Amino acid sequence: MAGKKALFVGINKFANYPQFTLNGCVNDARDMAALYKDLLGFKTTEMSVLADAQATKANIMARLKAMVADAKAGKLSYLVFSLSSHGTQMNDTSGDEPDGKDEAFVPHDIAEKAGGWDPAHIISDDELHDLFQQLPAGVLLEVYLDTCHSGTGLRDAAFGLNAPRPRYIAPPDHEFGEETAKMRGFTLDRPADVTRKGTETASKAAVAGAHHVLWTGCKANQTSADAYFNGRYNGAFTYYFVKVMRDTQNKLSRKEVVAKTRALIKTGFAQNPQLEGNATNRTQAIVY
Repeated sequence: MAGKKALFVGINKFANYPQFTLNGCVNDARDMAALYKDLLGFKTTEMSVLADAQATKANIMARLKAMVADAKAGKLSYLVFSLSSHGTQMNDTSGDEPDGKDEAFVPHDIAEKAGGWDPAHIISDDELHDLFQQLPAGVLLEVYLDTCHSGTGLRDAAFGLNAPRPRYIAPPDHEFGEETAKMRGFTLDRPADVTRKGTETASKAAVAGAHHVLWTGCKANQTSADAYFNGRYNGAFTYYFVKVMRDTQNKLSRKEVVAKTRALIKTGFAQNPQLEGNATNRTQAIVY
């Protein structure tokens, strides 16, 4: 049987933007790695954690590309990728976005260029989509995104010591001209001719992604919180997801896990975690 590989990324500090520092993202990455080792049977050699300065765009994408290459070579049949960081938006250059904006994820080395985000230092959803679409149809891909995709400017927001902080960086002023960025979500599998209403579609382009599972910390019009729990920081989604998994010892299906996570998170946060994937994967536990 082919093997498995996981990459867990957590970024609290951003080289060019100290004002955007978060607190719980590195804990998220380490907690996810511990969960996969303790409960889901991953060996240390099958997992990597990239934290802060390690988590440049080049390093993240190199690790992901190597995982995809090994899957294409028949060496891997289960890939896991989790990312805890800021989310943002950037101009859509491929023409597949109705509103002209791509969702994007913020590496440690995010930078601006010519009034917008520098493509060499930001990860767009198109890049992840194009990479993961190369996976063979039988490969299971599990992606966790504990980030924001909101469109309200938070650069000057003030937060108390332990107050929740949205994981969002506003795009540069000239990224979208005068237009205000809207809050939107992220879908792994979305052929250009298919409206974003989930990952299930009759399009041939989605066949290769039939076993792609996406967990997100919030709905498209919400923010994901970086918050304080029992003496340490985490993302609210990651904290409660890990809690549910450990409390139930992975005896629940994915859809039951997300339902319990939502029930816990709504007691203190205005975010609603999402789960995308086909019906079979949703009704199964996270097992390899």
